[in-house]
Amino acid sequence: MAARLPRFTWEALTPYREAALAHPGGIVDLSVGTPVDPVPQVVRDALASASEAPGYPAAAGTAALRAAAARWLARSLGVTVAESAVLPVIGTKELIAWLPTLLGCGPGDLVVHPELAYPTYEAGARLAGARPVPADGLVSLGPAAVRLAWLNSPSNPAGQVLPAGHLRKVTAWARERGAVIASDECYIEFGWDAQPVSVLHPDVTEGSHQGLLAVYSLSKRSNMAGYRAGFVTGDPGLIGELLEIRKHAGMMVPGPVQAAMAAALDDDAHVGEQRSRYAGRRAALRPALEAAGWAVEHSQAGLYLWAAHPDHDCWSSVRVLAAAGILVAPGEFYGRAGARHIRVALTATDERISSAVARLAALS
Repeated sequence: MAARLPRFTWEALTPYREAALAHPGGIVDLSVGTPVDPVPQVVRDALASASEAPGYPAAAGTAALRAAAARWLARSLGVTVAESAVLPVIGTKELIAWLPTLLGCGPGDLVVHPELAYPTYEAGARLAGARPVPADGLVSLGPAAVRLAWLNSPSNPAGQVLPAGHLRKVTAWARERGAVIASDECYIEFGWDAQPVSVLHPDVTEGSHQGLLAVYSLSKRSNMAGYRAGFVTGDPGLIGELLEIRKHAGMMVPGPVQAAMAAALDDDAHVGEQRSRYAGRRAALRPALEAAGWAVEHSQAGLYLWAAHPDHDCWSSVRVLAAAGILVAPGEFYGRAGARHIRVALTATDERISSAVARLAALS
C-alpha cells in the first residue's frame, strides 16, 4: 500500500493541533472543512420516516431520489439530465477515489488533475495503477493516453471559478482524445465573487453530455457529511457502465439516506440559510486575515480562504497561527504550487470564528 499511495497528509498536522489545543481560549479549528451546523430538520424527518428498511437498497437509487436530483439540477444549475442518468454514491470522496478504477484505468493510462488539487484525485489514480498528472489548462502529453481528466470548480483549496468558455475548451480537448472529463462541483452553490457554472450546462456542452460526468455532494450545502451522501450524473452511457460495476461491487447508498437526500434536494430554504451563515463567517474572517498580513488570493467561491504571507512559507504560517490557537491547513497538502499558502476553512461556529478574528487582531 505504501508504494501505491502517498502518506495520509493530515497526520503531519498533529503537533500543530496540539499547540493550538494548548491555547487558553481553546482551539479554533479551521483546517478540515467539516460542517458544524445542524442537519436540517427536513432531512432528519425524512431519514426517520424511512428508517424501517429491512431490504437491500437499489444501487441505481430510488425513483424519488433520481427525480429530486434532476429537479435540483434544472432549478439551481440550469442543467437538464434524464432521471436515469443520476447515480447516488456513498459520499463523493468514495466516487472520486474509485472512479479511475471503475472506468478501467490502469498502467499506461494518465489521469490529469489540477496542479492545486484535492489529494483524492491523485490517490484514485494510484489505486487504479494509472499515472496521476498535475496540470492546469490544456496540456500536451504526446502519445500518452489520457483516460480521465478532473476539473474542480469552485476549486478546493483555492476557491477559483472556471468560466464557461474555459470549460468548453477543455471539454472539446477531451473529446478529441476520447478522454472522460469528471467535474467535481461540490461547492457550486457557494459562489461569492463569481458565479460557478456546471460542466453540464448548455453553454459548455454544445447540446451533448458525451464524455462528461459531474459530481455533487450534500455534505456542505446540507450539513450531511455524516450521511455520506452524493451523486454523479452526466453521460448516460458512462452512468450505465458505472451502475453495472457498482451493482457487482455492492456499492449501495442506504435507503434511509436516499430518502434524506431526496428531501434535501427538494428544499432550497435550508441551503439559503446555510449560505448566509458562511457568508457572514467569510465577511468576518477575510478582513481579519488580511489585516494580520495574509493576502487572500482567488477565493471567489467555496468554503475556504486561500492565503499567503510575505514572510512565511505555508508551514511557518501554520506554526504562527497554531501558537494563537488557530489551526489551518498548509497549502503544500494540495500540491507543490501551494508551498507558500494556507487554506482557511469557514466551517466553524460563529463563536469560534469571532474568537479567531480577535486572535488575528492581536497578530496585526
